[in-house]
Order: sequence, then structure tokens, then C-alpha cells
Amino acid sequence: MMKKINNIYLQSILFVLALFTACQDTNYEFGEINTPFNITVNTSIIGQDTDNPYGDGSGEVQFTVNASNAISYKLIADGIEYPSVNGDFTIYFSTEGVNTYNITVIAYGAAGVSSTIVTSVEVLANYAPPAELLEKLHGTNSKTWRIKSEKAGHFGLGPVGGQIPTEWYSAGPEEKAGVGMYDDRMIFYSDGTFEYQTGGTIFGRDGLINELGPITGNVNGADVENFQYEDYTENWFINAPGGIETLNLTNLGFIGYYVGGSHSYQIFDRIVANELLLKITDGNNEFDWWFIITSEAEEGPSYTYNNLVWEDTFSVDGTPDSSKWTYDLGTGSNGWGNGESQYYTDRADNVKVENGNLIITAKREDYQGSQYTSARLKTQGLYNFQYGRVEIRAQLPQSAGTWPALWMLGANFPTVGWPYCGEIDIMEQRGDDKNSVLATTHWYDDTNMQNASYNLTTSISNSGDFHLYTIEWTENYINIYLDDVLYYEFANNNNLPFNQDFFLIFNVAMGGTLGGTIDSGFTEDSMVIDYVKVYQ
Repeated sequence: MMKKINNIYLQSILFVLALFTACQDTNYEFGEINTPFNITVNTSIIGQDTDNPYGDGSGEVQFTVNASNAISYKLIADGIEYPSVNGDFTIYFSTEGVNTYNITVIAYGAAGVSSTIVTSVEVLANYAPPAELLEKLHGTNSKTWRIKSEKAGHFGLGPVGGQIPTEWYSAGPEEKAGVGMYDDRMIFYSDGTFEYQTGGTIFGRDGLINELGPITGNVNGADVENFQYEDYTENWFINAPGGIETLNLTNLGFIGYYVGGSHSYQIFDRIVANELLLKITDGNNEFDWWFIITSEAEEGPSYTYNNLVWEDTFSVDGTPDSSKWTYDLGTGSNGWGNGESQYYTDRADNVKVENGNLIITAKREDYQGSQYTSARLKTQGLYNFQYGRVEIRAQLPQSAGTWPALWMLGANFPTVGWPYCGEIDIMEQRGDDKNSVLATTHWYDDTNMQNASYNLTTSISNSGDFHLYTIEWTENYINIYLDDVLYYEFANNNNLPFNQDFFLIFNVAMGGTLGGTIDSGFTEDSMVIDYVKVYQ
């Protein structure tokens, strides 16, 4: 017998949960707290009529929920949670055939008080994703996808309802590097789980990405670049409304560039091996957005700069080449501005070239009133450059309290000072964490009249072994890689100080801001650099 669930009206409160917590000497003002009641659920099964009592087979059901004293709502259907502020829901049920689904309806009031009812819907879904599509999407268990940034047209837009991919705008290969999109990874699991790894930042549409939280990152025209956002997990399912295969993500799930809307991506083309061509209409109903995603592993970055213009391979034992390197000496001001504990020297005890490597050694010793010594080399005045790719192969010290750094300063530092000159940290490592490294840009924010910085951290295995630290710096972006894997993207522009000559600096500090507490048993430790190369 068919279950009719239209215009369900329940005045009884089946479940009420009220949770109040208070801390000593803290008062929270919620105003009057009233539990939601009089929950009503209006249900519309799309295509339902006398001849089609369970709908048109699309599995689409629209719910409208209302309750007195409610400020937000949630439906739980088929194990998936759907939140809503206004009580409107559109849910697609995708299990093939006529199936009955229990629907949990929750109405929330002030301070988290809630009321719950349970109802059901019986609906027909006559589409089952073909086996070859499921194999392509997740294989036996899971597959990892990414935006195919190396391919023209991997991202773009066109008119709503358009049938020509990226008709109005088509991104060229790697065009959107540095905005928080290319390092995203999307994992589709066979159980319907969708995992999104953001790399710390994402890319999206201004006015729509706000759905994810307050704006962070850089607003560039209608785009928001490097919006800070953590990894998340949602669910996915495939249906075919109107005969068009569609990849649906629950709640705020998205792919590549956040545009809000239905979070349902039409599969426009799936003929190309390991690729899907997707499109979605944005939440403003302004454009259709197009994406090419691929499950192919990246073969390695495609760098812009490949002409070797400067290098030091440290092939001659002894002191570093004086035509390429000079030194900062002493303790600087307030431990080089960071409360560091070392005295920098140019002695062979602290810096030398040996067996094809530059070795910078930090030592515990009483020297010129300091308890530690080390070295800080720089190319200032000997080799300054604007834009390029820098590769540094190095192994890092492992002792607690050591702070190794491979970095760059603006060549105008002597005249304008820090942070106005700009600073780019290709690699730094904290003294209390030898399992990660971080990259940072520092500058002065003229708009807010304050120092500004942007940093990201990535994990590293066996940092005491040799690894490749790379930066590619252009007028449009600063990308930083660990072992040819991109983990830091920063959008450059004319308002930032990163469009002038910079020079290289290599050093090992002791203690200070990032070095932290120095191991009481420390005697000495070294950063070893195999080579440094600059390409333009």
C-alpha cells in the first residue's frame, strides 16, 4: 500500500534535546529559549501523478519543513545529513527500483534546543549508474582525482545551459597556478564517501564562497584566491535527471572552484580515459562552470623557467666561492629580530665546502659572549635576480632547537627595511618538529597598515636525508615544492613587493621564534647543501 506523506502535521514533540553549558564567571545571552514545535513536512515527489504514484523515476523529492520557534532544520535521509536554514530541501534517492526511505526531520531553536520527528517516503529511481562509470570513478575501492591543470580548458565558464565547453572563458595550461586550486585532491570511494584534500586553501567565487565562512585569502575581482579551508568529507551519488548523468555532492561539497548552487555536476563527457568533463550552474544562476578532472597521477610539475642561469655545485673544497657568497656576522639586533641564540661567523668551524657539499654547522661553544655559533651565507650584492625557479638539494639538521632556513630577501632591504622589502621563505623547519617544513611570504600590508604573512606547512619523511626544495616565482604567482610536489601557492600582484630583485640566504639559527627550546645535550649539527641552481 502506498504511503502518503504530503502535508504531515505533527504537534507532538517526539524528541527534545537541550544542552546548556556554562563556564565559571561566564554568562551567555540567548534571549528566550523555546523548544520548536508544530513540525510540518510538505513533500513533493517529482513526477508523481495517478499513473506514476512513486514519481517519474528520477528519485527527486522536494521537502519543505516548518516549525514554530525553529531557526534552522536538518533532514537525515539514507544515512546522509542535509542542513538548511529555511527548511527547503531537494534530495535525490538513487537506489534502483521503488524503495521506502525513513526521513529524520530535526528543527533547531535558540541555544541548540531541538525537536525531532521521523517520517518516510516511497519513491522510484529507475537509473543505476553503469558499471563502467563506477569503475572509472572509484575502481575497486577508491580513486584520487585532481583538476587537469596541464590541459587547456581544464577550467572555464559559459552561458547557463550552454553546450559548448568553456565557451566564454577557457583557462590555459597552469594559468591558475598559485590560487589554491591545483593542489586540491578529490577522492571518490566505492561506499559513497567523498574526501576533499584542500592543501590548506581553495579557490572560489566571491559572494558564493562566503557560504563556507568569513572571507580569507585574496579577493581578486570576482574570485577569491587561497581561501583558507580545511580538508572535509561528504558523500557522492550519481543520478540522471532528464537523462543527463549527474555527479551529486552532499551539503557544501564542491570540485575545484566553489560556486555554490546545487552542488550537482553534469557529466558532460566521459569518453576520454581517466578524465571527466563536468559542468555546474553557479548559485547566482549567472554562468555554467566547466571542469576537466583526471585520475592520472601527475608526472611532475611543468615549470615555466628551464634555462639555467646561475648555480653553485660546491665542487671545490675549502671556503665557499667568494664571488658568489658573502656573510652576515654577529648576533644582529635582538638575535636577528627573532631572539636567536647564535653568533654567526665565517670560520671553517661553521661553514665549509667539503666533498661536493656546502656544510653549515651550528655548534655549542662560548664565543663572543654567545653560547652557540653558526653561519649565514647570502648572495647579496653578488647575485640578485627577479623571477625564476630556484632548486636547492639539502639535508637538514635533526637536533631540537635548530632552525634551518633557505630563503630570500628583497635587494632593497638596506634602504627600506623589513618587511617592506619582502621576504620569501623557500624552506624553514621548526626546532621542535623535524617531520615537517614550511614556506612563507612576508610583506607589509599597506591597506591595513600592518605586517602580513602567508605560510603553509607540509610533512616530510626523513628530513635528515637529501630532499629537493624548489620555488618558482613569477609576476603572477609564487609556488613552492617539496621533492617536485607542489604544496604552497601564493598569488603575486603589482601591489606586493615580490616584483623586484631578491637575493638568497642560507643559515642555521639556534632557538628563537621557530627554533624554540634548544636540547640541553646539543653539541653540534649541520645543514648540508648539495647544490643550488637558478633557472629563468
